[in-house]
Amino acid sequence: MPIPYLLLMSYTKTTDSNKDEVVFIVDRIIEVRIPNRVYQRYAGRYDDREIISFCTRKDIFNAVTGRRLYYISEESGIPLIGHTAFGIIDRGTNLLQVRPSSGCNLNCIFCSVDEGKGKTKVTDYMVDVDYISKKFEEVSDFKRRHCNAPIEAHIDGQGEPFLYPYIRKLIEKLQGTADIISIQTNGVMLTRDLVKRLDGYVDRINLSLHSMDSSTAKRLSGIPSYDLDHVLEIAEAIAESSIDLLIAPVWVPGYNDKDMKKIIEFGKRIGAGKIWKPFGIQKYVKYKFGRAPKNARIMNFKTFYRKLEEIGEGLHLYPEDFGMVKCASIPKKFKVGERVKLKIEMHGRVRNEMIAVSRDRIVQVVDTSKKVGETVNARIVRNKQNIYVARET
Repeated sequence: MPIPYLLLMSYTKTTDSNKDEVVFIVDRIIEVRIPNRVYQRYAGRYDDREIISFCTRKDIFNAVTGRRLYYISEESGIPLIGHTAFGIIDRGTNLLQVRPSSGCNLNCIFCSVDEGKGKTKVTDYMVDVDYISKKFEEVSDFKRRHCNAPIEAHIDGQGEPFLYPYIRKLIEKLQGTADIISIQTNGVMLTRDLVKRLDGYVDRINLSLHSMDSSTAKRLSGIPSYDLDHVLEIAEAIAESSIDLLIAPVWVPGYNDKDMKKIIEFGKRIGAGKIWKPFGIQKYVKYKFGRAPKNARIMNFKTFYRKLEEIGEGLHLYPEDFGMVKCASIPKKFKVGERVKLKIEMHGRVRNEMIAVSRDRIVQVVDTSKKVGETVNARIVRNKQNIYVARET
């Protein structure tokens, strides 16, 4: 899929002599590899930006995760509804999840989707900023016709949103459509200067902070270079700004049990939660495609909420704490059990999964050996919240 020429703000160029390829790193994260003989054929007639954008003989990767990367523009014909890794997710409330890209700079040992340098993920996605902001406007317009409540754009994803190189432009575009803009982050890529630039555009930052101990924080992040002091400094910078700060640790029993009180004390000291609740402690849950920390104990929800009450008041969160209300969802396009014939358009997030397109929706086809360009007969097995999964028949 072509990379729009106008978005190529910066790049570096090197040569991989082992593979005889010219390698471009575009905007810090998009890795474009072109066979040297192909590059030399075009180099005399076109500049590098044109070659990166329009050369068809290239492979694109996520420079951080090393995975295959699809750049999804409106011209690609790939819809932005139907998948959990990218696009817009409507879960039937006035909050819409905006997921511009996948991929993470950390490798958290408890990650529910095995992000970072995991073994299960083989593909990443990045959506053109104009395309995803246009789709958000379309879905939010539908919401406003059916819901008398502020529309919140919550930028999150299967990974770190600030890896998305056009995040500031996305936020600026969403500001003209959304009533509230919130974003989740691990804080590693933020700086005090960036927080100042976001002030006035972002209403709340949900900051992942799992420990107040440096060694424990490194262990949980899965990255030896994780800088806890930097993340704490960023938390303070957010709290000092007009952006609201919600600190959102994941409680992994057996690892950071003693940290929950310390995190709360820190958050109260710096002034988290100026408008919304200051803390969003999450229970570690073991997922099918997630990671399972060695010797981590699993708490049931009854025990989890009881322990939260023992730690402090107001830690059990409810949708109304964030102004979330039920709101009509955009129409579903498939019924569970429906048999469909689909064309495969992209590789899926995990092995033996491919992505098909039909009726302006993404459909994840699982347990398939079909290739891009082929058609598949399948049966819809999930349509909850307009996330579609089909199984080959």
